[in-house]
Order: sequence, then C-alpha cells, then structure tokens
Amino acid sequence: MDSGASSPILGFDVGGTKISVVVGTSGGTVLERVARPSNASAGFNSMWATMVSSAEELISRWGQPAAIGVSIGGPLDSDRGIVHSPPNLPGWDEIPLKKLLTERFGAPTYVEHDARAGALAEWMFGAAQGATDVVYLTFGTGLGAGMILGGRLYRGSDSIAGEVGHWRMLRRGPKAYGKAGSWEALSSGAGLPQLARYLYPKVAWPEDLSARTLVRLATDGDPRASAVVRVAAGWLGRGIAQLVDLLNPQIVVVGSLAVRAGDLFLPTARRVVDRECLAANRGCSIVASALGDEAGDVAALCAAIYQAKG
Repeated sequence: MDSGASSPILGFDVGGTKISVVVGTSGGTVLERVARPSNASAGFNSMWATMVSSAEELISRWGQPAAIGVSIGGPLDSDRGIVHSPPNLPGWDEIPLKKLLTERFGAPTYVEHDARAGALAEWMFGAAQGATDVVYLTFGTGLGAGMILGGRLYRGSDSIAGEVGHWRMLRRGPKAYGKAGSWEALSSGAGLPQLARYLYPKVAWPEDLSARTLVRLATDGDPRASAVVRVAAGWLGRGIAQLVDLLNPQIVVVGSLAVRAGDLFLPTARRVVDRECLAANRGCSIVASALGDEAGDVAALCAAIYQAKG
C-alpha cells in the first residue's frame, strides 16, 4: 500500500461508547476522523448504520479505500472477521463483520481485537517502537491484553488470546465480564463505579456514576473516590505482575485511563509490580500509551497495515 493519501486506509474503532471512523495512511497518519456515539444498547443494526454513514461521508471526500481495518472488542475470530457477542456490544452475536464490510465497500477488510490492534499501534508507531516483546492493556471501558511476542502479534490457537479481563482475581467482588471478582471488575472504566459501590455500599453515589466522575473526584481530593482509585491501581499492578512473570516483556503499555489519569494509577501499579514480580522482571517498563487520544484511531489503521503486509 502506498503511504500517501492517494490510496487511503479506512479504519473503524468500534466501542461501547463511541464509533470512530478514520481515513489514514500506511504510515499511521490519521487524515480525517468522524466520531459518533455508539448507542450500543440499540443493538447491531443501529451501530452498523452509524458505521456505514460515517464511512460514506469520508469516502465521498477521500475516495475508495485501499484497505479497511477494524479495531473492536472481543471475543472474535480475527481470521474470519466474525464477532462473538462482546459484553459491551449487545446484539453483536456471530456478526460476520469482515464479510459485511468487504461487500459494502469493496475493499479488503481486516478485523482485529482492540487490545491486539492497540499493541500493534504502540509497537509500530508509539511507546513500544523497537521492542520485540510487548504487552498492551486497553484499560478503558473494558480490560484486555494485546501481545507482541518475538516480534510478532500473538493471537492464540483460536484467536482469543489476551482476554485477561475475565481472570478471577478474588472469590468475591464486583462483577464484570460475567464473573464476580474479575480483573475487569476491579480495574477498568466500567469496573470503577462497581468497585466504588462494592467498597462503599452505604455511600449515596450518583446513579450515573462513571470512571470519569470518580477520577475527577479523586483528583479533587475526595477520600472515598481516592481510595477506590488506589484499590483499582493496586489490582492493575497485581494483574500486570502476573503478565510480566509469565511473558517477560520489555514493556507494558497501558491505554485509555492511564493516558487520561496516569498519575493516579501508574505509580501505585509500578510499586505493586516491583513488589510482586520476580527480581529479574523488575526492569520491565510500565508506561501510558504514547499515542494518546489517537490510539484507537491508529489501532484501527494498524489492523489493516499489519495484516496486509502479511
């Protein structure tokens, strides 16, 4: 693929909160972006209509794409591009997304788990450039891991490697990913409000309590919100320590919440990792995404860039 705008890549970053559609180059440069609310509760057909209309808007200005990349939550079959009922996307049951996009827009389409696409983006264009062994954690609405091992993207035998949000960290606790005490329930954007209510059940938290609200309250010095964030950061560190001891990566890159509020999470997480890891693994760098607010957009492009190169 040419790196110029004459043969653009169309990228879809599909999440439970927003759908971002971008036009970019094979050099990872985002040329234009359209972002709209997901309205995920409305189901697949509504989201598909948003994806199509956003893409058509960009194609009208930039022309037919050379390739299409998709970054989306799992579980999914990357090779066949079939999405298997992600917990944050109700109604996305066995959706043949690769086939639908290829037929609709007439370009080769590559569908990748958002954590793996994020790992590719940081490895190719962000904080992990030059490394051969990388772990990327989404740490957004959900929690998933993407892994570059030995200089190649690792998917696992059935393309579902990295579903670490499903790990049970406690026998009891807040519930996410269908499991009480899961890592995602203890340390993610969706998990933070549940953790707050679990730790402080008698507090009159706002009905629409969100991770953003808790982070703001913690930044302003609210003692309970600060405690919730510290607990979540501690669990983030415990999970990272297990990944580091298992995989011995050079770097762990943390997205989303670590980009927006890294000072609240990463120092605690690093201390826990240093305490929990084997001494030989304590040199692993733990950093926030270098791509910042563009991480999801670049990840969507990378889903096509990496796979198209074979």
